[in-house]
Order: sequence, then structure tokens, then C-alpha cells
Amino acid sequence: MPRIQLVTTGGTIASKAGAARPGGADVVASVSGADLRATLHDPLEGIELSIDDFCRVGSFAIDLPLAFALAARIGEHLADPACDGVVVTHGTDTMEESAFLADLLVASDKPVVFTGAQRSADAPDTDGPRNIAEAVRLAAAPAARGLGAMICFEGDFHAARDVTKTHTSRTDTFRSGEHGKLGEVDGAVVTVQRLPLLRRHFAARRIEPEVELLRLAMGASDRLIRYCAASGAKAIVLEGFGRGNAPPAVTAAVAEIVAGGVPVIVASRCPEGRVKPVYGNGGGKDLERAGVIFAGDLTGQKARILAAVVLGTEGADLREAFAALGG
Repeated sequence: MPRIQLVTTGGTIASKAGAARPGGADVVASVSGADLRATLHDPLEGIELSIDDFCRVGSFAIDLPLAFALAARIGEHLADPACDGVVVTHGTDTMEESAFLADLLVASDKPVVFTGAQRSADAPDTDGPRNIAEAVRLAAAPAARGLGAMICFEGDFHAARDVTKTHTSRTDTFRSGEHGKLGEVDGAVVTVQRLPLLRRHFAARRIEPEVELLRLAMGASDRLIRYCAASGAKAIVLEGFGRGNAPPAVTAAVAEIVAGGVPVIVASRCPEGRVKPVYGNGGGKDLERAGVIFAGDLTGQKARILAAVVLGTEGADLREAFAALGG
């Protein structure tokens, strides 16, 4: 009988409306892991499910050290020979970041499946119980071994590296863009349709929280990036235009910042495609000459997670890591 560990962290899936207040009640994470288990309509026959109440917060309140501790807890559970996989219930706001962090840090080939809900636990049509049941079935499936950390939502499961939240409220919010999902869960049947190839494990003893993410817009000045560098950022991820371009003033600032010892990683603000130095006059070619690291097709938030992990890993090299995982 497969034994799956359910690690709960809060989020919408564990949230209910509180006392009435002017303007409407606040929805807050208040449901225990045991109570989440009790909501399942699927009996999950043939699967043993244990509960670990790790924390109970909205995922917008999770920071890098807490997500690092969550990955460590996942690793501890998977190190137990009696544990066949881990399911993590998590808020959707930052789920993709915690999942990617776990993918980078957890060495086991046992499945790690993140799931959650877009509708609160007290909503009459809450999507949480079905998502948990499908995530548990995925984590218990032999075919899921070696796939790394995944997000399972609305019957589809996705690689942590590729997936992103695409809609603020729809229940099918998670998509993997041009990469596509890994497969689907249909009742008791788990079908794997592709394998994730861009994966790397880091034996990080800590995570570097001082990594900033900045998104560029037309006419953006160099004030924010200069402030980040001057106020202690250990690395800066820049979501640039298109192939990875920036206004000339920002490019000039980047050259000074990199020369001063703060790495700058360039991703694109476009939802698909990869960055590549093509344009001059302040564009990607000049950023390349300034010494930036290009993030391939990683999103800005995934590039930030990778940078934070690499900077916390003794002997790891940022440029090599992005060359290997940037696609």
C-alpha cells in the first residue's frame, strides 16, 4: 500500500471567511490538515495518507527562508523508507516558486506534488478536495517517480520549472505555456505524456533571500535598480523587453552594477520564448557586454528562485546554473 505524506501550509484551500466586517469578511487560512483530509470525497482506497501541519498562512506571506524550510521538510519525509511520496497543499499565489525551489533542493526521485484551490474551503463549489485527491493519486503512481516536483490542478500536472499561474481566479489557472503539461490524472489512471529534462539538484545549506526582481516598462528609469544594488541586493533579476532588452539608462546602470560585483540576470517579461542578445544601442547586446547572465526561457520569478539557491550553495556557479537550466 503506497504511503503518502500530506504537508499542509495554508492557502485558499485551507481558508474560510471569518467574522463579518465592514466591506465583507476576511478569508484567512484556518483549516487544519486533518480537517482537509476529512473533506475528501474520494476514499483513496489502497493509499495511506499521513498529515503534517507545516504552517497555516496565505502563500503571499511565504518568504524564501520559509519556502526553503518547507523544501527541507519535504526532503525529511522522503528520506523515510516508509514514505512513497509527498503532497503539499499551498496557496496558488506563490505555489510555482515553492514547487521550483523544492525541485532544485529535494534529491529523492519520489514524487513531490503541490496542489491547492482557487475557491475557499467553505465555498459550496470548492475545488480543493478534488485537487487533493488527484494529487495524492499522482504521488502514489509509480509513473510519477523521477519527474521531480510538480503542480497538480484540475486533473493536469505540470513540471515545477515550466508552470505558472495564469488567471487570478479560474480553477484551471496553472499552465506550462509552450512547454505543455506533463500529463493528467483521470480518476485512478495517471498518464505521463512527456518527461522534464531540464532539472538539476543543489545541495544548498541555506538560501540567499536578498535577490530582487524588477520588471521594466516603457521609459523605466535606473532609479530602482541602482537602489537595489546600493541597499544590499546580492543579485538582481531584470525582466526586460522581448528578447531581453532594457532602456539605455538601465543598461548603463547594469554595467556599473555588474562591475561592482552584483550579478544581474536578465529574463523576459514575455510569457513565452527565451532571451538572447540581439539588439544594440542599449539592448541585449550591450547587456551581454556588461556581463549580465541571460535566463533562457525561465520566468523572472523562477530565475529569482534559481539565483537564490545557487548563491546559497557552496561552489555553485550562477552562469553555469543558468546555462544548464535556462533552456
